[in-house]
Amino acid sequence: MTAAEQLRNEQADFVAGVAGELTAFLTTRQSLMAGISPDIEPIMGSISNLVTGGKRLRALMCYWGWRGAGGGAGASEVVTAGAALELFQAAALIHDDIIDRSDTRRGGPSVHRRFTQLHTSQGWALDSERFGQAAAILAGDLCLSFSEEAFTDIGERAASGSRARLIFNLMRAEVMAGQYLDILEEVAGPVRDRAGAVSRAQSIIRFKSAKYSTEHPLALGGALAGASNDLLRGYSAFALPLGEAFQLRDDVLGVFGDPLTTGKPAGDDLREGKRTVLVALALDQASPEESAFIDARLGSPALSQADILEIRRIIEDSGALQATEVLIGEFGAAAFDALEGLPLDELPKTALKRLAEATVSRTS
Repeated sequence: MTAAEQLRNEQADFVAGVAGELTAFLTTRQSLMAGISPDIEPIMGSISNLVTGGKRLRALMCYWGWRGAGGGAGASEVVTAGAALELFQAAALIHDDIIDRSDTRRGGPSVHRRFTQLHTSQGWALDSERFGQAAAILAGDLCLSFSEEAFTDIGERAASGSRARLIFNLMRAEVMAGQYLDILEEVAGPVRDRAGAVSRAQSIIRFKSAKYSTEHPLALGGALAGASNDLLRGYSAFALPLGEAFQLRDDVLGVFGDPLTTGKPAGDDLREGKRTVLVALALDQASPEESAFIDARLGSPALSQADILEIRRIIEDSGALQATEVLIGEFGAAAFDALEGLPLDELPKTALKRLAEATVSRTS
């Protein structure tokens, strides 16, 4: 078997293992929830549907962090950790879509939209939108609870006070802090110091996305396998800039991406009012009239296609898109340089390099 085949097979086995773990975990919880009431089934169904798809980036970062630190292939601890990360991401996605008023997720209705549609189809009383959001909040909270249960199932390696537990706890707290900073910037950004907008946007992506997408999952896998502090620092030097490049690419796709590949409407980030690094750079570098145009329309659910095209033009002509691409390139280069310096066996190093390449150049 070639090294490439070994990598492909081992990674496929792990992904299948995480899928199986999630199915088994949710099946047992489905039985529990059905004992409370059969009416809970739509919540469980929405969770199962969400964790079925996705790229498994966080789980894979955890796995190769484990393998790089000497953990065995396909060990149950890291499979369970991968499942816990997927459940946490599902919770974050559900709540993020509510916050952003996003109607779609992975090409289908978001969870709160599914519950709104359920309310309408059943002809229930009161407000369908409010019901949809309330039900989705509870589904996300249940995902958070399930994620904690799954992580605890790892056992002693994830016990209170362990490095893995500290990383897992920090990851969850930082995401919530990053989410708050994000919504604060949306409402306060137009009246705050514009000179600090890019710096604030970079801080948001670091804590809302970059750390929990790459840095913490990689470190979590390493900690579970008993990695040294030096290796964990090396993991961070690689994974944090990678995560920042990942989110900057996501921001570009949120404005310029093809809906057929992203699964979200064109310009969705503009309708949601996201004050990303891309937008902050445009507001800083465009003419006063152009900046005023963006400010007046950013966050409007009724944003027209013509408005989206004009904001895209301003972003491109101001140099903001090019500047963002430069940042993506710089973060990516820093990540690859750090990876080369990591004392890893060839298999995990190659796997992490391929994950990094796919992350930086992705189109969806």
